[in-house]
Amino acid sequence: MFLIDKLKQAKSTQFSFEILPPLKGRNIHDIYKVIDELIEFNPLNINVTYHQQEVVFREYDNNIIEKKTIRKRPGTVAIAAAINYKYKDTIVVPHLICGGFNKNETEDALIDLSFLSINNLLVLRGDPPTSQKKFIPEKDGHANANELVTQIMQLNQGLYCDNELKNTKKTRFSVGVAGYPEKHNEAPNIEQDIYYLKKKIDAGADYIVTQMFFDNQKYFNFVKICRNAGINVPIIPGIKPIINNTEVNLIPKTFNVDIPIELTKELSKATTNEAFFKIGQEWTVAQSKELIKFGVPEIHYFTLSKAENVKEIIAKVF
Repeated sequence: MFLIDKLKQAKSTQFSFEILPPLKGRNIHDIYKVIDELIEFNPLNINVTYHQQEVVFREYDNNIIEKKTIRKRPGTVAIAAAINYKYKDTIVVPHLICGGFNKNETEDALIDLSFLSINNLLVLRGDPPTSQKKFIPEKDGHANANELVTQIMQLNQGLYCDNELKNTKKTRFSVGVAGYPEKHNEAPNIEQDIYYLKKKIDAGADYIVTQMFFDNQKYFNFVKICRNAGINVPIIPGIKPIINNTEVNLIPKTFNVDIPIELTKELSKATTNEAFFKIGQEWTVAQSKELIKFGVPEIHYFTLSKAENVKEIIAKVF
C-alpha cells in the first residue's frame, strides 16, 4: 500500500514519526524499544533516516595521518525491512539521499528495496558531511533531489541505467520530498525555494514533508504559497518538541528555523530540566491541535529515536 493512498483515504489527521538507525556497534533492539512504546497509538508510517558517509582523519603515534571514510549510522535498508516484517500494519518509509551515491549505486539500492517490497520513499538531497562546507555530488551522482526523483520515476517505467537491458521490469515506488516553510538555508529567497520544490513535484513526487517549525503560521503561509505556485499534493507538517536548553540555540543554527518569542519567554522561566521538557511538550501539543483543526493530513514528529520525546504528546493529541 502506498502512503499517498492511505493519506487520501484517511478521514482524520494521522501521525508518523522518524527514527535514526542506531550508531555502529549498537543493535536493532534499541529501535524496537522506541517503536514498541509508540505503536499502540497506530502511526500511519515510520520513517527511517539515512546518513551520508563522513571523512575523518586519524593521527597515529608515528605521526602518520590516515584518511578514513566511515558511516556512523549504517543499516537504513535492513532496518526498514525489519520494521516492514515486524510491524505489518504500519508503512515503513526509508529515506534515500543523493549524497554518497552515484546513479548505479542508487539503482542497486532501489532494486534491493523493491525486492523487499518497500515501495514508499522519502527522497532528499541530504546535507553535506561535516567535513565539507557545501554539498558535492558523487561522480555521476545526483546534485539535487529533483534528479533523484526523476531516476526513480524512470525505474518505475522500466528504464534502467544500462539501456541495453532487455525485458526489464517496472518498479513501483511512491515518493515524498522535503519542503521548507522558512526556506532552505541555501535558497536566496522563498520564491526560488518554491520553484525548486515544484520541480520535485513535477518530476513525480506524491507528497511533501516539511522541515520542523515552531510557529504554525509559517506552515499556513507555506501551504498558501505552494498552492498559488500550482503545488497541490498533500503537505505534511513536521514538528519537534524542544526538550532542553541546548536546543534553543542549536536548532535555529542547525536547521535554519526561528523559535517564536512566546516560546522562548516560556522556556526562560524553566529552572529545571523537567520544567523545560514540560514547556516544550505543551507547546507541541498546542501546535498539533491547531494543525489538526487546520485539516492537515498527517503530523510527522521528529523523535531523535527517543519515544519519551513525543509519547505523551501523541497520547494527548491522538
